[in-house]
Amino acid sequence: MSFDPVPPELRAQLRGLRIASRRASALRGGGLHRSRDKGTGLEFSQYRGYEPGDEPRRIDWKLYARSDRFFVREAERDSPLAVWILLDASASMAQADEARLDWTRLAAGKALATCIAEVALGQGDRVGFAALRAEAPHLLPVAGGQRQRDRLLLELHGLSAVGRFPDEAGVLPLWGRIAADDLVVMIGDFFDEPAITLATRLAAARREVLAIQLLTVGERDFPFRGGRRFVDPETGDELPGDGASLRAGFLVRFGQAQQALRARFDGAGIRHATCALDEPLIAPLRALFADVPGTAGA
Repeated sequence: MSFDPVPPELRAQLRGLRIASRRASALRGGGLHRSRDKGTGLEFSQYRGYEPGDEPRRIDWKLYARSDRFFVREAERDSPLAVWILLDASASMAQADEARLDWTRLAAGKALATCIAEVALGQGDRVGFAALRAEAPHLLPVAGGQRQRDRLLLELHGLSAVGRFPDEAGVLPLWGRIAADDLVVMIGDFFDEPAITLATRLAAARREVLAIQLLTVGERDFPFRGGRRFVDPETGDELPGDGASLRAGFLVRFGQAQQALRARFDGAGIRHATCALDEPLIAPLRALFADVPGTAGA
C-alpha cells in the first residue's frame, strides 16, 4: 500500500502514545484493559464458586478434596480493546486555508485516523472504521493486525468529503456494530448538530467516546479583509460582507459556540481536543493518548 497520509515527522512522534480505556467494566479490570479470561494456561488470578455452565476441567479438584466445595480457577490476561474511528466525511471537511489549499480538514482527519489505528494495532488492539456522510456510512468491521491497517488505508485513499453529515437514520448501522465498552474516537469539525448528538448518545449508551475537532485557521482567527463572499459548503448558502467589519462579531459568536460545545462534551463525559490546521497534529493525540504512568485503565 503506497498511500500514506501520515507525514514522516508525525509518525516519528507517535512513540509514547497509548490508547487505553478509562472506564472500569465487567470485562476489563486493572491494568491497561484487563479481563477475566475463561480459558486456561494464563496467569492465575483468583478462585470463585462453581456456577452452572462452567467447564468441569476448570474445577480445582484438590481444593474440592479439602473443602468439599467446587471452586473454579480464574485467569487474567490483557484483553484487546475495540477502537472505533468515526471520521466526518461531509462537505465541510473539504475546507482548507488560503495559505495551504492542499491541507484540508479531511486530509488532517485521515492522518489522525491512521495514527490512532497504528497505535491501537501496534499494542495488540482491534480497530474499526466508519466514514460519516449523507449516504449510509461505509463500515470497516473491527479486526486486528497489519492487514487491517492496509484495509483502512484503502478506505481512506478513496475517501472524499461530500454532502451533509448523516441524520439519525443514516448512523443507525453503527449501533449494531459498536458494542458497549468499545472506545470510539470521532474526528470532525462538530459544526453539525447530528455529529454532536451522535457523540453524546454513544457516550450515554456506555461507549467511551473521545472527540477531535478540526478547525481551519480562518475559523479560529477570521483574518479576512476586504469584500468577501462566505459560502456554506454543505448548503451552498452565501453571506457577502466586508471581512474586517464582520470579524469581531464572528469571533464572539464562534467563541460562544465553542464554549457551548465543550460544555456538552464535558457533560457527557467525552474527552476532547481541538486542533487548527496550522497546528501540529501530535498535539490532540498527546492530549488524549499520552502514556502517563499510573493513569492507564483509570
